[in-house]
Amino acid sequence: MGGRLPIRGLTRLPPYPTPQGMGAACLTIDLDAVRANWSALDAMSDASVETAAVIKADAYGLGAMQVGKVLFDAGVKGFFVALAEEGRALRRVLGDAPTIYVFSGHMDGDTDVLLDARLTPFLNSPEHVTRHFAKTPGHPFGIQLDTGMNRLGMEPADWDALKSDLLDAGPTLVVSHLACADEPDHPMNTQQLRSFQDMTDGIPVRRSLAATGGALLGPAYHFDLVRPGIGLYGGLPFVDAAHTLRVDVPVIQTRTVRPFETVGYGNSWTAKVETTVATVAAGYADGLIRAMGPNAVLFAGETPCPVIGRVSMDLITVDVSGLDDVPETLEIIGPHRQVDDVAEAAGTIGYEILTSLGARYDRRYLGAV
Repeated sequence: MGGRLPIRGLTRLPPYPTPQGMGAACLTIDLDAVRANWSALDAMSDASVETAAVIKADAYGLGAMQVGKVLFDAGVKGFFVALAEEGRALRRVLGDAPTIYVFSGHMDGDTDVLLDARLTPFLNSPEHVTRHFAKTPGHPFGIQLDTGMNRLGMEPADWDALKSDLLDAGPTLVVSHLACADEPDHPMNTQQLRSFQDMTDGIPVRRSLAATGGALLGPAYHFDLVRPGIGLYGGLPFVDAAHTLRVDVPVIQTRTVRPFETVGYGNSWTAKVETTVATVAAGYADGLIRAMGPNAVLFAGETPCPVIGRVSMDLITVDVSGLDDVPETLEIIGPHRQVDDVAEAAGTIGYEILTSLGARYDRRYLGAV
């Protein structure tokens, strides 16, 4: 997953200087890079196609309020969140102008939030339809269809039964979601495209099928609106994305470990030669998950420093024997190792790393906020 060059965004940053007495790792987020990624994805579609933005899960961990404001200022008119409460928080920041869609739909207990925050839920089932029209008659809604992912959305039989009445009520958008869009040659993509077309061709409502992966599949998947998520934040499958974040972790202590001594829980690493070991202030409580340990690398400038021993809750141990001088901080995510590289080391995906970044970071934002 690594090796995406050239890397744009965050290359201008020097290593984070840890202030006197500060022990927290620093998470630097480049909002200009987020905006550049949205612009690049927007340019992939015809001018008649709207490019919205998915900023659920706190903008994939980067800060929904900050990201939302920058993208709104860049021209985004539609935002997608997972939960009604996320939408309410976003509405307070962005005001009345944008449309805010809620993927989870009209859940029991959401009615007041949907009304007060003027949110547009996707009706995912006959139960959602009944609830929405009983509790919020005349309130805007969208429709989500299941085209084969079997996760959210109306089944074809339910859609056939309700289609006429729903279309008469005037939905604002009809969507579905691709299961394998990050694999361009997967037959599921064309299967779902055909299913979506079969279910929606000819309806007088805007349609949307493509998130980031779908947008990259080409115009046949774009319909009236594309809704990128992970691509905004520098993640695969958008290989040309500008890099949006950097994590620098402070060095707490260094020590010399002699041959046959061990490091960390479970004696999982044993020194073969004399080794200089740095302990840094971050761990799986900060979203740097435990499984990445044997394959992870931090950087001091251009010098790679491999992780040794187990990643623990608050601490990571790193081999810094190759350094003449140990700096105050080491880079774990940044120009040298992007989020998908860290994810690959942990046997997971960039989404999980991004959305797991914890609350203990000292967060810095570059660009307008």
